[in-house]
Amino acid sequence: MSSGLRPVRSATEADLSAELLVRMHGLMLKARLLEERLIQMYKQGDGYFWIGGPGEEAFNVPLGLLIDKGSGPQHDYCHFHYRNSGTLLAMGAEPIDALRQMKNTATDPYSGGRNFVGHYSRREWNVVPVSSPIEVQYSIAPGTALAQKRAGGRGISIVTGGDAGTAEGDFATCLVWASRPANPLPLLIIVTNNHYGISTRSEGQHGETRISDRARAFNIESKTIDGNDPGVSYRELAAAMDYVRTERKPFMLEAVLSRLHGHSSASGANAVLDEADCLKGFERTMEERKLMTRAQMDTLRAEFTLELQEAHKKVRDEPQPTGDTIFDHVFSERDLVRGDQ
Repeated sequence: MSSGLRPVRSATEADLSAELLVRMHGLMLKARLLEERLIQMYKQGDGYFWIGGPGEEAFNVPLGLLIDKGSGPQHDYCHFHYRNSGTLLAMGAEPIDALRQMKNTATDPYSGGRNFVGHYSRREWNVVPVSSPIEVQYSIAPGTALAQKRAGGRGISIVTGGDAGTAEGDFATCLVWASRPANPLPLLIIVTNNHYGISTRSEGQHGETRISDRARAFNIESKTIDGNDPGVSYRELAAAMDYVRTERKPFMLEAVLSRLHGHSSASGANAVLDEADCLKGFERTMEERKLMTRAQMDTLRAEFTLELQEAHKKVRDEPQPTGDTIFDHVFSERDLVRGDQ
């Protein structure tokens, strides 16, 4: 399907400013080290379960930088899955808060210590609560997109999920509701394709050549990109968002990328060495273009490592949630739940 995207300000990686590229590198590096710290916490007994997105930084960081962050339908609604830690960091989240959710402390701002790591929720940023059931976010996202269509403006809804989850009925529901000719919705549908389900390779599941091809049946514009290249990701995300904001129609973007520590701690969370590492590739590019030296990158790595180490120590001493908070953020009428009426 031919893309309906129009040229945007950042047409190629070379057009991205040196300042932006350096900023993306710093965020990608911090996101990777955050995931590695979370895995270490799990293995040390400072968490019960790990799931995250090491290997997806080259796509997730540009996504976070391009989101119109705010509250209400005039800003972007974010329906993420549990591999979007790099996106939250790029939006301005503090790394220590991810550690708090891993340790299930009462100070966890996303769930008060009541959910798995990677299950973000920020009302003031329109970050809809991440859910553990696979891909349900695809059937929820059209709801906020519909509200934005009615409200007017340039706010869009953004939904992300994995390739295996597109086999769920929620994904088909998303395509149907986003593309109805009488009322197309301003929805950016993202599939991050790392070629795996939990433990099943894509060859055993997908008959289509590209997942983005599935948009054709719904007359949705779509594109498949190299999600391991941050320059490509930034450019294509900017163009896709511009299309959805302006046309008030859906767009599907499939980003092909790597999975560097397996699916989750259920599979051991050990390093995978035979897949492309977007961070290493980007660092080679930064050196070749003389934007950063190896010494500068090593210094930055050491600084971030120390920062996360200190945050880990701090989180270890923070309190766990108490029993009387079990219904907080679950029901809208807390007093009724507690029988205080």
